[in-house]
Amino acid sequence: MDLVAEPARNIAVLTRADVVVVGSGPGGLAAAIAAARTGVSVVLLERNGCFGGNITAVGVEGFAWYRHEHTVDTEGIGIEFEERAKKMGAAQPEPQSDSAALDGELFKYVADTLVSEAGIEALLHCSVVAPIIEDDELRGVIVESKSGRHAVLGSRIIDASGDADIAARAGAPTIMAPREALMAASVMFHLSGVDKQAFLAGVAADPQTYRDWEGAGWTMETSGKEDAMFSPFLRKPFEQAMAAGIIPRDVTTIGGTWGAISDQGELTYLNLVHLVGVDGTDVRSLTAGEIEGRHQAVLAAEALRRFTPGCAQAKIRNFGMTIGIRDTRKIDAAYNLTADDVREQGRFEDSIGIFPEFIDGYGILVLPTTGRYFQVPYRSMLPKQIGNLLVAGRSIGGDRVSHAAVRNMMCCTVSGQGAGVAAAVSVRSRRRVADVDIGAVQSELRRQGARLH
Repeated sequence: MDLVAEPARNIAVLTRADVVVVGSGPGGLAAAIAAARTGVSVVLLERNGCFGGNITAVGVEGFAWYRHEHTVDTEGIGIEFEERAKKMGAAQPEPQSDSAALDGELFKYVADTLVSEAGIEALLHCSVVAPIIEDDELRGVIVESKSGRHAVLGSRIIDASGDADIAARAGAPTIMAPREALMAASVMFHLSGVDKQAFLAGVAADPQTYRDWEGAGWTMETSGKEDAMFSPFLRKPFEQAMAAGIIPRDVTTIGGTWGAISDQGELTYLNLVHLVGVDGTDVRSLTAGEIEGRHQAVLAAEALRRFTPGCAQAKIRNFGMTIGIRDTRKIDAAYNLTADDVREQGRFEDSIGIFPEFIDGYGILVLPTTGRYFQVPYRSMLPKQIGNLLVAGRSIGGDRVSHAAVRNMMCCTVSGQGAGVAAAVSVRSRRRVADVDIGAVQSELRRQGARLH
């Protein structure tokens, strides 16, 4: 690799705060709001032009599609996202669960409102490019934007980048599977021009279940109770399209779920494109995935037009703004969650929230229909070797199976709210994040409506 010298220079401080949150997906958005509600100053940094991450930039509108009659669900800011979206006309019923499908476009405005109400200083179109480290402690981050290169200083930093970018660049140990073992990436898309009544009649005439996910190159481990449950699953149109020569025979991974259908004929959150071997930390891999993903989405849309009731006049309304990445780095935390923790209702003295027994990934699907849940420990957000840093969202510490649980958006709000409160309590008590009074953190989380036990 050729190298060039990057000259050292002094740069201006753009802003500073008690807590700096990097990334505004479900985890980062929850962290920033929770910290602000604890009474400290907060800066929220986001590289895109909207808050919401997976919800808005990727287009994953099924926020709590796991929820059923007997689910014991998380409480706190994540549920607030859903309830505010419903009140602001940014949600509709989700077809396979007792939850709302968020409107990814209107949720941009919902998130704007929540950030403004919390008094957060937000910087959109602002990419974090490096940590600022002194004596093995984070003091802030270097950002690049249309305004140039600046420093943003903070007493505590929360890495909600999704890829543990700040932790990794600061030197904290991280873990990442080989590229071929990562969960597949997706390019989401939405259709307009769908005949809602004809489409739903077709679904009713040939209802799909979670057991139908098995086969044609897919494997699925369930607990058994999911097998006969309805799933908004689509595979037959793509098999027909392959037989008709519309989809090449080597493209075998098109298939998946539709999210919701509106009265206006919009079929949203089409999670049909699954791209294996995409490394979300590699710019060339991301570029190839974006391009191939849109190509496959166009093939999938043509298959739906040809072979799905109600879709004859459909067209692609939009692609997600960015590819959906499920799996990259995870921190090697003070405590790494295990498969046993998420399967067998793990309990922890330092719990900062709960999440239902919901596992979705690596060929495993377990839905929370029996009231079982696990607790998320504070230590899973605490990276080793670097001070003043917490990690929220899908990068918290754990093994493969635990990642298939905690990566889900509602669980990201659990770790986000926990990290935000802990960072704020740490600042106010002048104690290191590793030494924060967990009782004080838990008391504030309860005050904010989170369920811990």
